[in-house]
Amino acid sequence: MTHQLFPCLWFDGQAKTAADFYCSVFENSKILSENPMVVTFELNETKFMALNGGPNYQFSPANSYVITCDTQEEIDHYWEKLGEGGKPGKCGWLEDQFGVSWQIVPKILGELMNDPEKAPKTMYAFMQMTKFDIEKLMNA
Repeated sequence: MTHQLFPCLWFDGQAKTAADFYCSVFENSKILSENPMVVTFELNETKFMALNGGPNYQFSPANSYVITCDTQEEIDHYWEKLGEGGKPGKCGWLEDQFGVSWQIVPKILGELMNDPEKAPKTMYAFMQMTKFDIEKLMNA
């Protein structure tokens, strides 16, 4: 038996607004279904559920969504769009306007961190950054 696994995001009446916003940020995205309580949507073939659950619970950085990017242009796109009305953090993290945490990370970071010679310099470089800068990481 196969079970589908996907996150449920708890909102205080903003489920549809949030789903529409996320679908505008990510290509290949769409609303799958909606009713006053629940909106299901897909971002780049990843399913999400947004629940209008009320004010009882808030988002925290303890749960974040990672976006791996091939280019600086992709990093800039997600940083600008998701950061609109939100709060930038350190090391590629940001909180969007709804309080959801995102990590916008260059794919090359793993390779740089696995190189024993480059890893310390790379780590020092990205600890100084808010939004990742691929060129600065590669030149560290």
